[in-house]
Amino acid sequence: MTTRTAPRSPLAARAFGPPRPLLTAAVFLVTLACGIAQLVHRPLYEYVVRDASRIDHGQWYRLLTGMFFQDGWASGLVSNLILLAVFGAVAERVFGRWRWLVLYFVCGWFGQLMSYLWLNPVGAGNSMCVAGLIGGLATVIILAPSRYGVTPPLQFRIMAFAVPVLAVVDTIVQDNHGLPCLLGMVLGFFLLPGDTRRPMVSAIDS
Repeated sequence: MTTRTAPRSPLAARAFGPPRPLLTAAVFLVTLACGIAQLVHRPLYEYVVRDASRIDHGQWYRLLTGMFFQDGWASGLVSNLILLAVFGAVAERVFGRWRWLVLYFVCGWFGQLMSYLWLNPVGAGNSMCVAGLIGGLATVIILAPSRYGVTPPLQFRIMAFAVPVLAVVDTIVQDNHGLPCLLGMVLGFFLLPGDTRRPMVSAIDS
């Protein structure tokens, strides 16, 4: 008979992207460079931070620069880069590069926009970009059994189903990471390629 084998990683089993996360590395280095520049020349932050009053006066570029600088300064830079390295590498392997770009920057920009309009008018950081990647990966795990015939381990499924719940709670308490995470889940549904490859199986003769 033929049975489906459980892969070591339910995400790696349906990886459509390149094996080397070069795009993640490039964005990591750019964000690192911006963070170092901010720490070395502290007044720079005032020119790039998402500031609603200045955006109202036409400085719309701040909705973009806010994704590369950190309102948490050194600690924010380190923690956000760690999250980018972990979730960025996995998401690039799963979604591929152009889909990764859509998830990262569309969700990040959406988070910046909603922060400006509603949740947190002043701030900066790439954490909302990473929240979009997390949302996309949660969708992969949730859909894995029906779309790919692969059932992820229980702990993966628990974490994946917890993502939308936590994102909604996050938005209710007026934090600005929940909305880009939810958008990432929606985009993940539409961006994830179909399973065009033969499933991973092992033949057991009986």
